[in-house]
Amino acid sequence: MSAPSQTTSDLTLLPNEKRVLYLLALVQFTHIADFMIMMPLGPQFMALFDIDPVHFGWLVSSYTLCAAAAGIGGSLFIDRWERKRLLCVLYLCFCAATLLCALANHFWIMLFARGLAGAFGGLLGSLVQTMALEHVPPARRGQAMGLLMLAFSASTIFGVPMGLYLAAYFNWRAPFLFLGLLSVLVLLVALRYLPRRQPTPPNFPHWWSPWVYVLRVPRHWLAFLFVILLMLSGFSVIPYISVYLVNNLGLTAHDQPLLYLAGGAATFMTARLIGRLADQYGKLRVYRVMAVLACGPLLAMTHLPVVPLWVMVVVCTAFFVFVSGRMIPGMALVGMAAQPDIRGSFMSLQSSVLQLGSGLAALAGGALLAHGEHEELIHYNRVGYLAVSATAAAILLSGYLWRQIQRMPGGEKND
Repeated sequence: MSAPSQTTSDLTLLPNEKRVLYLLALVQFTHIADFMIMMPLGPQFMALFDIDPVHFGWLVSSYTLCAAAAGIGGSLFIDRWERKRLLCVLYLCFCAATLLCALANHFWIMLFARGLAGAFGGLLGSLVQTMALEHVPPARRGQAMGLLMLAFSASTIFGVPMGLYLAAYFNWRAPFLFLGLLSVLVLLVALRYLPRRQPTPPNFPHWWSPWVYVLRVPRHWLAFLFVILLMLSGFSVIPYISVYLVNNLGLTAHDQPLLYLAGGAATFMTARLIGRLADQYGKLRVYRVMAVLACGPLLAMTHLPVVPLWVMVVVCTAFFVFVSGRMIPGMALVGMAAQPDIRGSFMSLQSSVLQLGSGLAALAGGALLAHGEHEELIHYNRVGYLAVSATAAAILLSGYLWRQIQRMPGGEKND
């Protein structure tokens, strides 16, 4: 890597920026944990509802596909509302939807509840990113994305293992009940401490104008395609990791939380470092390095034979660090592509594309898989090849997207 392109003072987050980012990360933590808890509980849900990997893929994908649909609708009004008020309204609805998941007693009811939680969770995710990007200047947005990624790390360190323990010692409803009540507490904190911010969008002549304003910018289309490739290179593999480790490699429910604790702790320590490196050495360069490094864990995870527990821990930890780590500079690149005066509408549509991409990736992964005679997954290696191919395509596209960003008025010159 070349010498850093920003001074130390430029790269230091201000105290008020940190306060807002940590609060937004709390919101992000709850809805990410709500999404992630489904995946390690896959074996339990497949047995409880007597479903196969394709139907479990729909349980995972219902969250993301409904989030995608909600984001498309949300892009019409997200830049018209005061940010804090909109976040609190959406968060209240998310709390209710998560508690509804705890009451589900049938596959179709759970499918509906997951979709409802996904709709509000997806809108929250785009709004959180919008508020973070508006609160932090471009020179420090890699660190901002790194702080938001702490929500992912925290959900894997605390949320998912705690959910697994709650499910093991009580039942599968307990994790959703816990997350719903925790979200209520975070909502009260947000009402008290989150600052107000009124966006200043263009004077939209028609209700559909936000779509037109976003979609008429070719650079935005490149960013959306880049996001789809990011999701395909990760979420074709991720939903089936627990099922593969349990059914194929014999991982026990007692040892399963250890993998998430180790992986989450590693990402917790590396997320902010990756964000700072992206600010110092350029988002494009750091993304490409992380994406290349992620190919190893992607192939290792999908080809793993029966191995000792410590080997599973090492592979899963590397998977968490590099596969999630590439998202920090990658999403910072996407945020830089937004037209500033319609950033909220862009991020809402971007969130829809992200959720749609992750949902379709989960379905694509499920379509490549089959059940063996003893409930083991077959053809998981093919899913790994799909993920690596999508990674290679994303690396190529990232350079073209960066050149388009550089042509923007006032574009950040830290390649």
